[in-house]
Amino acid sequence: MEVREPLLVLRGALRAVLARVREGEPGEGREPFELPLFWDALGQTFKVTSQEATKLSLAFSRPPLTSAEDCQKLSEDVQNAILAVATVYYWLPKGQGTTLRKMVRDATTEVVQGMIQLTETILSAPLESLSQEQLISTGGVWEACEQVSSLPRDNQAAVASTLAACLGVVKDALEEMEHALVEGQDPYSDIMEDEELGFRGNRDTYWSEADRKLLSSCMGLMKASKACLKKVLGVVKAYGKADSPDQIAQLDDLADIANEISPSVDELALSMYPPMNQLAVRLNAAKLASVLKKVLEITRCQLVLGCVAAIKSEKSKKT
Repeated sequence: MEVREPLLVLRGALRAVLARVREGEPGEGREPFELPLFWDALGQTFKVTSQEATKLSLAFSRPPLTSAEDCQKLSEDVQNAILAVATVYYWLPKGQGTTLRKMVRDATTEVVQGMIQLTETILSAPLESLSQEQLISTGGVWEACEQVSSLPRDNQAAVASTLAACLGVVKDALEEMEHALVEGQDPYSDIMEDEELGFRGNRDTYWSEADRKLLSSCMGLMKASKACLKKVLGVVKAYGKADSPDQIAQLDDLADIANEISPSVDELALSMYPPMNQLAVRLNAAKLASVLKKVLEITRCQLVLGCVAAIKSEKSKKT
């Protein structure tokens, strides 16, 4: 058996695991499911995977050449570590929240992808040598494994993280548009002048007075998007609960619709650049306004559920 043969088998096995994690749906998990135990197990499997990546990388970083038997053992240990990661991920039931489950799935996927990349790097590089690519790939696995400590621990924290990310995207889009709208500024000022004409083409690179009037309203809507996300994030942090199926489902609905805000803001911002199609701008603005309305409606429901849960908790304490 050649030294590389176990690595080829390992790569195939890891690709199969990756496909199952990406496409498969977790079952209802282990009963009874305990979230703290899940996080302890997931953290341990990520830690073991990081250690196995280090062993595998070191084995092919210096002479003497690893034997086929040792390579077989290393490959089996890596495969078992990755299978353990995937198995623990599948413990997480849908009832804990689709937003949380997606984040755990993404983290799991990143770990498996990192290990595949490391395996491929070793296969493509000369044996008994530590290449820059192998160092980078090993570090990539370490980084992917370390992120388990920063994952949100329940669906409320997962949705808050999603909202914060959306808010960051909207802030960036708003700041970019505000910069472009500075009075008298040409949004294409960074484009080189035409060598023959001596200027940057035609007036389609500028906003007309009618355009600027419409832009003012659109900027107000973008600012409202930022304010809406900021307020909703505050509500979720203060009143969001993930203690009941209804609360978890409402949080997931909120994350789903909030994820539509940033692309809607981006579409609106892109349509605002000259040459402006005012009909397209108005349609994009109406779409964004509709999304914001849905966000506020779902937030209102989540706030009610949170308050009801708080009242029930206080009553139970008194009795």
